[in-house]
Amino acid sequence: MEITAALERLSALAQETRLTIFRKLVEQGPTGLPAGELAERIGISPSNLSFHVATLERAGLVAGTKSGRSILYAASYPAMAELLAYLYDNCCQGGACSPGAKPAIRATKGKP
Repeated sequence: MEITAALERLSALAQETRLTIFRKLVEQGPTGLPAGELAERIGISPSNLSFHVATLERAGLVAGTKSGRSILYAASYPAMAELLAYLYDNCCQGGACSPGAKPAIRATKGKP
């Protein structure tokens, strides 16, 4: 991963509403949520949701797919894993990490 891509993803997440949206989508799993339901769960207007999701989509962290008359948003687990791997790439300077320094990225609750 290039540093510019990492910076774009980190920048997209460095805002309260966008981080909340992303975490809600990660929590939901790969099936995602319809835009209206996501906006309702977060407690923001649909137009506000669209504004913030656009930033997350540009960063590659969220993907939207048309489902009937709605848009279904889901977190991009590969993009999240790539960002985490980038952040851990030089953990403990490439040597043996102390216990707990490099947490295992694991699937839980049916999440990839």
